[in-house]
Amino acid sequence: MSGNRIARTLIGVIAGMILGGVELVFLSVAWPARLIPAARPVADRCLAGLVALERIRLATWLDHDTSQSSGGYGFLTARAALGVVGGYGCAAGLFLGGLLLFGGLWDLLRGESDPVPLNLPGVKVITDSGVLGLTSAVAVLAVVTLGVVAVGAAERRLADRLLGPSSRELMRRRIAELTATRSGIVKAVDDERRRIERDLHDGVQQRGVALAMLLGRARHSPDPVRTGELVAQAHTESRRLLDELRSVAWRIYPTALDELGLRAALAGVAERSGVPVTVRYGLAERPVSEVETALYFVAREAITNAIKHAGAHDILVVLTEDDRTVSAVISDNGEGGADPSGGGLSGLARRVLALDGVFSVDSPAGGPTTITATLPKDPPCG
Repeated sequence: MSGNRIARTLIGVIAGMILGGVELVFLSVAWPARLIPAARPVADRCLAGLVALERIRLATWLDHDTSQSSGGYGFLTARAALGVVGGYGCAAGLFLGGLLLFGGLWDLLRGESDPVPLNLPGVKVITDSGVLGLTSAVAVLAVVTLGVVAVGAAERRLADRLLGPSSRELMRRRIAELTATRSGIVKAVDDERRRIERDLHDGVQQRGVALAMLLGRARHSPDPVRTGELVAQAHTESRRLLDELRSVAWRIYPTALDELGLRAALAGVAERSGVPVTVRYGLAERPVSEVETALYFVAREAITNAIKHAGAHDILVVLTEDDRTVSAVISDNGEGGADPSGGGLSGLARRVLALDGVFSVDSPAGGPTTITATLPKDPPCG
């Protein structure tokens, strides 16, 4: 745990000590007050206020968020006892350590330290009072640090136990989440199928019809010169048809993604782009197939939208990772105003959410636009 985290936890524990004293006073008054019907609403409002303060303290200093919207007298009683005992113990140790530190430094600085005999097992040691004070201060402060960390951990566990969701609630939320993501996957597949059908109809099919017409005219033409011209046009149209087929196949799923990996696939997207696209690849190894595919489609769709709808002139794709997640951040200098509920972006969101990922779009009017997808390295379906 870093020094900053320990300092924040210490402030949270001291604040909990003060708040715990207030809570003990409240509980000693509230329990008998609840026997009076007229005083019960006031006590309940005070209870809710103290629990709200506890939530703020936990989130601000202990970096711990709770999910339930209420907490009862049981939580407040346990929290007050823990806060008073743990907080006053840490505060007393901190005060003692500070006194020992000050005393040891004072003896060393004034140069008048007194010899202090120490009787250790089998040996007698004479040490300086200043050195002994500093050594004792370090030992006490080390114990206080461990105590602060322990009290902070106990605070978080208590909050999870009495303010967090129950196992039944967690299961209900997970079932609801899985149901929503399953529906999203079905809709994303349907949208992708319609897009493929549209690409085939508007591109490949039209070029196939044009090729068939040219060959038909060449077949029935009595003029050899005209026949040659029609065959040449048919040859040109056949090459365009092949290019269109390759383009559709690439938009459906690029073979480079399987054969060469995400870096090569994104390099291909950058090469086909009409504007400069910079890819910063910061992944140590290839993600699992589901994550790699999702990252590819997020980046490709974001690049396409930036060029087609936002008029972007420069696009940056950054891929990073930590111990548990892989992230892709795509930013552009376009006009902004991207709608997260639009067909393309909402489909990407469903794809990411299906893997327990997080998808966000920041696109104010006038730009710039930043699209972020963060996925676990080991998704539930992986």
